Amino acid sequence: MSHNGLPPPPPACLERPYSSNPNRKGGTLIVREVGDLGTHERLRCDPDGYRPTTCPSCGHHKLHVHDYPERKRLVITLVRYLCPACGATWRMLPLFVARMLWRSWPTVETATIGPASPAAVRVPERTVRRWRARLQTAAASLVEVLHKAGEAALVAVAAAVDATATRLRLAIAYAKIAAVPTGQQLSRLAATIHRLVPGVRLM
Repeated sequence: MSHNGLPPPPPACLERPYSSNPNRKGGTLIVREVGDLGTHERLRCDPDGYRPTTCPSCGHHKLHVHDYPERKRLVITLVRYLCPACGATWRMLPLFVARMLWRSWPTVETATIGPASPAAVRVPERTVRRWRARLQTAAASLVEVLHKAGEAALVAVAAAVDATATRLRLAIAYAKIAAVPTGQQLSRLAATIHRLVPGVRLM
């Protein structure tokens, strides 16, 4: 807590939405329905498996497979689509992959909020400290995002915490109200935030 009793502010990188610049093309789409590697591999091998129905930028109805970027630390291949109408490229990210953290969400969750598992992937202690510190920062801006969404469940989550809530407390409240299973307590909230304000991150 800071000297005024409130949690410290989050790093600026977590609260930076995608640019509103009309020249910006594409971004990341988090696919909430893909929660495990097996499902991801099945969809990745099908050119239509991850294909968006329309381009989020311009609404064009047919996107083409652009390339298959790799996440080396996770040893996972993703799919990126190109819109031939506006030139936007969209990277499809399965729910279990943590955007910008280079790890899977189950690994992040086990390292930060548990429960500990003998099979857990080893993560450098310095990285774990950084993750935990981010979860202890203020969640006020995220609470506001959930409240303004106007969706009953999200408004209920926002009402369950107060101005002193940390991101960890918000994640726990979200998991309880939305009945989120263990292993997805961080990923589900992170995906919801990204859906409401693309680019903004939980941690």
